[in-house]
Amino acid sequence: MSIDDYTKIEKIGGRTYGVVYKARHKATGKFVTLKKIHLESEEEGVYPYTAIREISICEGKFNIQLRHPNLLQLEEIIHQDSKFYLVFEFMSMDLKKYLHTIPSGQYIDPVLLKVVTLWYRAPEVLFGSARYSCPIDVWSIACIFAEMSNKKPLFQGDSEIDQLFRNFRILGTPNDTTWPNVTELSNFKPNFPKWIGKTIKQVCPRLDAAGCDLLMQMLVYNPGKRMSAKTAMQHPYFSDLDKSGLPDTVQS
Repeated sequence: MSIDDYTKIEKIGGRTYGVVYKARHKATGKFVTLKKIHLESEEEGVYPYTAIREISICEGKFNIQLRHPNLLQLEEIIHQDSKFYLVFEFMSMDLKKYLHTIPSGQYIDPVLLKVVTLWYRAPEVLFGSARYSCPIDVWSIACIFAEMSNKKPLFQGDSEIDQLFRNFRILGTPNDTTWPNVTELSNFKPNFPKWIGKTIKQVCPRLDAAGCDLLMQMLVYNPGKRMSAKTAMQHPYFSDLDKSGLPDTVQS
């Protein structure tokens, strides 16, 4: 497969490490989403670490033929002319656009949605942790889960310190008891205000008991104690989810 087999129709998105296009396969006429990855150093063959993570996850999904209606499917990986492309199935809208189709007086101004990365950033990142691991992604998923319930972001900070304080107001200010060695992280300050926090039901009143329990376990401060994605799939909240087509490791 070659990138020349596709015709770019329009640009539909762009991020730090890639540009996303709506495209059409010339032979079949099928619409696809074409993501072009920016390379940091083509001479040295170094890919951005975020691109490596995405490719690793998607390629694994592609190779084991993981198919499920709720999962975006990777259809092709193309490396050509010192450029790298991921070809996905085409979706008419993303989650942000879908939420805007739901009538609600509570939802935020679309302009504010441009400041998205900070709102879903795990506290260990804000505290200056040098480690990047799966619990960071689980935190982001939890923030999106809460936003889908409330139809507005859970932690809508306008700076890194404001983001942390919004975490504290809802979940309480962490300490070495609730999160061992948190005070040793570079951005932790001993004079942080001490908030007690709220219950998940208070901040996400539309969630049932199972949903609140799931969200609470995904928003645990200590990354080592935060619920994993695999464990989350076995939570009672997803008891009625059709898991056919998912790997046995997820279904069991």
